[in-house]
Amino acid sequence: MALDERFERIVARYEELQALMSSGAGGDEFIQASREFAELEPIVAAIEACRAAERDEANARALLADPEMRDLAQMELDEIALRLPDLQQRVRLALLPRDAADERSAILEIRPAAGGDEAALFAAELFAAYKRFSDLNGWRFEVMEYAQSDLAGLREGMATISGRSVFARLKYESGVHRVQRVPATESQGRIHTSTVTVAVLPEAEEVDVAIDEGDLRIDVYRASGAGGQHVNKTESAVRITHLPTGLVVAMQEEKSQHKNRAKAMKILRARLYERERAQAHATRAADRKSQVGTGDRSERIRTYNFPQGRVTDHRINLTLHKIDRVMAGEFDEIVDALAQEEQTALLAAEGL
Repeated sequence: MALDERFERIVARYEELQALMSSGAGGDEFIQASREFAELEPIVAAIEACRAAERDEANARALLADPEMRDLAQMELDEIALRLPDLQQRVRLALLPRDAADERSAILEIRPAAGGDEAALFAAELFAAYKRFSDLNGWRFEVMEYAQSDLAGLREGMATISGRSVFARLKYESGVHRVQRVPATESQGRIHTSTVTVAVLPEAEEVDVAIDEGDLRIDVYRASGAGGQHVNKTESAVRITHLPTGLVVAMQEEKSQHKNRAKAMKILRARLYERERAQAHATRAADRKSQVGTGDRSERIRTYNFPQGRVTDHRINLTLHKIDRVMAGEFDEIVDALAQEEQTALLAAEGL
């Protein structure tokens, strides 16, 4: 379909929805129409701004033949030439398919992988870095589970990060994060390589995922802490197994079994929702793999090299020589570059 024809169909649909809502439609019909209208509104605004600039350009070109208006017309053309490419890019970006989860809050999960104590130590540092990144963005960072290992490392950490466009900004972080440095436990100064897995899941509501209680096996047990510390003498810890998929979620952060169950269900719901999204977008994920990665936790996405002070994102070959700032939560430069790369890939795929 030609781009102009696509524009016409979008504008026509926008006007049709506008008329429908003004006609007094109610109930589910109005709700559905208003949602679609809200999605189309920024696209139509971008199209109209671009078309207005193009009309101004055509009018200015027509005035070039008039000796008395030539200089003024050329000034206007120069000004339009500066802003028209940006307006056209806005239209192309507005036409890209939207990830329905982008505006959602997210659940962050971090676990050490290879590397023993050093991996656990880096997992704790990375968990803290995402906390600082959340603070810098004005998001709410709520710890759901923090199982500490020996030497103040992290065996497993989970947090809910709430705010606007959290998942859109954090979804690129899923994967294997590799660290290269001399561990605090290394007496001979040798550099070790360790890995940590990160998963970022869009938060799901009950209406997003239907969970049949009959599909769940729920076990309760006594919670335990690192080195036998903070042992709960009541059976407050909860382990939920979703039998159809085999997914297992365990939670023991709270002293209340009820609260642990609620948190575990929240994580299970998010994992099931992400599973459904992955299946529905399998083709799109394959197209993106060479660009910004699939989001699979088995995929190595980034290396933090402390001796050289650099961070490298392997998906886009981006290297920053400011590891201290990145570990202080300044991920924006990396996230922006990944988002730009994904936009470029999607524009090409959509023929825009």
